[in-house]
Amino acid sequence: MKKTIGNILGAGGLIGLIYFTYVYFQNSDSFEVLGADVAVSTGDYVPILISAVVMLAGIVIARSK
Repeated sequence: MKKTIGNILGAGGLIGLIYFTYVYFQNSDSFEVLGADVAVSTGDYVPILISAVVMLAGIVIARSK
């Protein structure tokens, strides 16, 4: 039972990590200053951190005995 719950959490965390990282990079703006292209991210990084924590918790739960 613990292994199943851990696998579900791990997979959900991985999917969330991929999705929110993609959204984070899509929310970046770039502009030019003195001939240099500057990129500024306006995305929120908190969902990325939460997804990573959920994924790691799922891995720990799945591998615990």
